Amino acid sequence: MNVTLMDYFPILELPEEIQALVAERVAGNSFTDLYGLRASCKTIKALAERSRVNHFYDVLSVPRRLNMPPELFKTCYAERNPSTLYMKGVQFFFTFNLQEEGLPFMKLATDEGYERVVYTYAMTRKIFWGDESLAKRDEFISTVVLSFYSCQCVPVMERYWVLWYIENSKGDKMCNRCFWIKELGLFFHEFEPMSVIMDTREW
Repeated sequence: MNVTLMDYFPILELPEEIQALVAERVAGNSFTDLYGLRASCKTIKALAERSRVNHFYDVLSVPRRLNMPPELFKTCYAERNPSTLYMKGVQFFFTFNLQEEGLPFMKLATDEGYERVVYTYAMTRKIFWGDESLAKRDEFISTVVLSFYSCQCVPVMERYWVLWYIENSKGDKMCNRCFWIKELGLFFHEFEPMSVIMDTREW
C-alpha cells in the first residue's frame, strides 16, 4: 500500500488560512520538507507556490548542487525574505565594499528574526564600530581582512583544524589575540561562500 503524507495529516480538512500557515511554516523548515509538501497533492502544491510562502523560504538551505534558479532568488527577495536580505547585506558590505548599503539589509534580516544573521550583524557592528582598542576600522580592513583571504600558509580545509586546536588547547586561558583569531576565523567562514553564490546587485 502506498502511504502518503495526506494519510497521516489530512491538511485539506483544515480551513484554507490554516493550510496556508502550514505551507509557510514548512517552507521555513527545510527545502526537503517543502518539496515533500508540494508533491503531496495539487491543492497543497498551489498553496506552496503562493508568493507569501517565499517570505519564509530559507534559500541558504538549498543544496548548491541543485542550482536554485535566479528568478526564485528575486521572487524571494521581493517578498522581503530574510535569507535573501542577509545574503544581499553580507555581499554588499564585505564583497562590494558598500558598507552603508549592506548594513541596513543585515539589520532588516535581524529584525525579521533570521537566526543566521544575528551573529553576523552583531560581529560586524563590534568589529567595525566597536571599541577602538579592539579593531580600528581602516586598519582592520587593510590588514586582518586582507591577510585572511590572501594567506597561503594553511590550506582552507586545514584552517578549521587550527581554530579547533585554539579552542580546545587553550580554553579559558586563551589570550585576547588568540580569542579574536578564532572568533574572526569562524565569523569569516560563516559568510565567505555567499560571495560566490550570485551577484545580488541584480535583484
